[in-house]
This record gives sequence, structure tokens and C-alpha cells, in this order.
Amino acid sequence: MSNAKGDRRERELVNKLDDAGFAVMRAPASGSATERELPDVLAGDSDTFYAVEAKSSAGDPIYLDGEEVYALVYFSRNFGAKPRIGVRFDREDWYFFHPDDLYQTDGGNYRVKKETALAEGTDFAELTGHSEKVTLDSIGTETDDRSEEDKDLRRILNAVSRGDLPVDEAVEMI
Repeated sequence: MSNAKGDRRERELVNKLDDAGFAVMRAPASGSATERELPDVLAGDSDTFYAVEAKSSAGDPIYLDGEEVYALVYFSRNFGAKPRIGVRFDREDWYFFHPDDLYQTDGGNYRVKKETALAEGTDFAELTGHSEKVTLDSIGTETDDRSEEDKDLRRILNAVSRGDLPVDEAVEMI
């Protein structure tokens, strides 16, 4: 991806997040322009804060250096944000992944294929809280005989395991 195209895609993401009601900024010196490891985009809406590493491709798989992903997670933890990898393939919308949900190569890097993004990624509306993904698996768990309290507990524990919710906040919620 050329720098100009990458910059354009990052600005596009910033504008979409702004339109969705998030306070957002593009890190002016992310990537190789600085020795400090900064995410490409920071966004928050008073309830949720994201640190996003944005990548785009014409259609080939997107690869991320392992160090880049580790730096995103490190920054996010220190900043109090949820780390997300945002990917955009030509003629598709943005899709987002928690770093733990990415395929890791034998060399310690990460890869996202277009098919994976479309099938498993969190779309923009879900990321910004304007919709919720429904899958066959989730339909099955919503209609079983577990109590609402059990379902809420499961959601909280899943959020902690993904790194979306700090343990101390989960304890308060439980």
C-alpha cells in the first residue's frame, strides 16, 4: 500500500468515526515516522475508547508485523483503550479485529484475508454500537434455557477475556 493511499484510508476512517459521534484523532506520527509506537487512530465516545492500527489492501491478504501488533496492545493497555486492527479491502467497508482474533503466522506476524474479514470481522456499525452481529451460534445461545443473569455473566467474562473490559470493572459489574 502506498503511503498516500494509506493516509487517505486513515483519513477516511477518521471521518467515518467522527460522523458516528466519536471524538477522534489520527496520530500524526504513527508508524515509521517516529520511534514511539503509536496507533494510527484514537477514538472515543465517552463509553468506549479504541486505539486502531489501520491497514488496507487492493485484495491481497494484509500482513502485520508482530512487533507492530504488540506495540498496539501495549499502548492500548497503558492508554485505557481497546486495541483494534482495522482492515479495509478495495470495494469493501472497514472491518475490525481484536489482535487475539487474528491469524498468527509461524514467524510471529499476523495475517488477515479478505474472506476472513468479511466473514468474521466486526463491521463498522457494530464497532460504533449502531448494530449487533447476529450469528447462528448466538441465536442458539439466546434461545436456550439459561437465565438472563447467566447470559450477562458470560458476556462480561468474554469481554474480559478479549481485553475489552478491565478485570476491576468486571468485578464491579458482577
